[in-house]
Amino acid sequence: MDQAQQDDSTPGQAGKALLADKLNRSIVRMLREDGRRAYSEIAQALDVSEGTIRNRINSMKAAGALRIAAITDPQASEYRSEAMLGLKIGANCKPADVAAKLSKLDEIVYVAWMSGRYDLLVEVVSDGQGSLVHLLEKHIYDNPDIIDVEVMTRLRNYKNQFLLKKNWT
Repeated sequence: MDQAQQDDSTPGQAGKALLADKLNRSIVRMLREDGRRAYSEIAQALDVSEGTIRNRINSMKAAGALRIAAITDPQASEYRSEAMLGLKIGANCKPADVAAKLSKLDEIVYVAWMSGRYDLLVEVVSDGQGSLVHLLEKHIYDNPDIIDVEVMTRLRNYKNQFLLKKNWT
């Protein structure tokens, strides 16, 4: 797979190598606790220079191995409803094409090509049940590329962890 075909959310070999480095893992761990932590504070805690921290972070960003972003919990935000949609795509349709169209919608915050029961798994957050129903009617049920959908709404959240599952110790 060439660079143009590579998924933007997946680091290349250079990015994976950077994340294998012990100092880089320590930097990432500290940024997970506070993404706005000053380079000087990280440097002092890890007993290296501020320039080293800056260079390491910039290298990880450039390689696609690190992206610093704010993440909100939909339960604590302004959203009133959310749902996961399991979509089956028509035989003559490409999941990437359907995903690209759906990804343009503000209410859709996650789209993944899956193996197994569904072709796409889509997360929707909306202002309320009416907005969710409108999105379903206009963009899902009325979409000829989608042959089946299962709408799953959350009843209770037991864990919401946006961090990588890999052991970083």
